[in-house]
Amino acid sequence: MLTNTVPQMDMSDNPQGYCPRFNPEGWDGRHLHFENKLFVHATTRSVMHVPVNMGRVFTRVQGHIEDAVVQDPCGYFVLSRDLSATKGEHLFAVTGPIPEEEMTTLTGDYVTRVFEGPYRKAKTGCTKWRSRSNHASTCPEMSSCSTPPALNARAPTAKTTW
Repeated sequence: MLTNTVPQMDMSDNPQGYCPRFNPEGWDGRHLHFENKLFVHATTRSVMHVPVNMGRVFTRVQGHIEDAVVQDPCGYFVLSRDLSATKGEHLFAVTGPIPEEEMTTLTGDYVTRVFEGPYRKAKTGCTKWRSRSNHASTCPEMSSCSTPPALNARAPTAKTTW
């Protein structure tokens, strides 16, 4: 398992002109090993889990990533989760610091899972993943998204574990 790498993305498959299309092949069940992997930390506002400023936040962060020339060469890798019905948290993988943004790191071993289907069935998919896993952290409970224990840039609390 290589350290701090993610599956390669086809950056040319970009129909909207701003973000490559996600291809789930190669992602489901992939083991990732991070040692102080650097990320930009950003938050968005939501109304009942629907983001209201995601476009503005992602555009700002991506602009800073491009200006600093720190885009991960494997492509875009963003971890997102809802902290509450009114706030989302996003981690953008980068290769160097960005002075205008809050930075954080992740350390640990992770297993990726891909869910394809209607949102209303996501909890069922998560339950299946958990029953097949030896590690409870592979699939967090839907009601209390737990996260890896090393968001190192901030003081550790129950809310900052991925």
